[in-house]
Amino acid sequence: MSDLICVGAVAGSFGVRGEIRLKSFCAIPDEIEDYSPLTDEAGTASYSLTLTRAIKGGFAAHLSGVETKEQADAIKGLRLFVARDRMPSLPDDEYYHADLIGLEVYDTGGALLGTVKTVLNHGASDLLELHGPGLKSTVLLPFTLAAVPTVDLEKGRIIADPPEGLF
Repeated sequence: MSDLICVGAVAGSFGVRGEIRLKSFCAIPDEIEDYSPLTDEAGTASYSLTLTRAIKGGFAAHLSGVETKEQADAIKGLRLFVARDRMPSLPDDEYYHADLIGLEVYDTGGALLGTVKTVLNHGASDLLELHGPGLKSTVLLPFTLAAVPTVDLEKGRIIADPPEGLF
């Protein structure tokens, strides 16, 4: 598990006064401001964040050290992180996506199905995108209690009971 959790990303500039377009990955999007200051992926640069207003697809915001449109354009794609110990504790049946990525997925008989590449959310529930040597293409496993009865973060594995015909 990583010590940093990605909570947002810079999507470009907004206007000409150094504001950025910000995508929030928080469950309650405007709570990203509560985690300020944020860091880059390496944890070396620190940024104070102030949301200015909601815009289509995210927020307009001020990021410390960004004063011009050109500076905002230059950091497009910058992912913003917060230290794990500053994040709220989750109930037993909830997980940060960062904790699931990279886990090996086994079926109930102990056979390796693949590794979680990413977690997707398209509305109703999350999907685990699985990749592996025995898979010809990506497999999307529903992240439901029926399909994924066990997530063992300590052992770094997931036990799955996939729907018929998925593999």
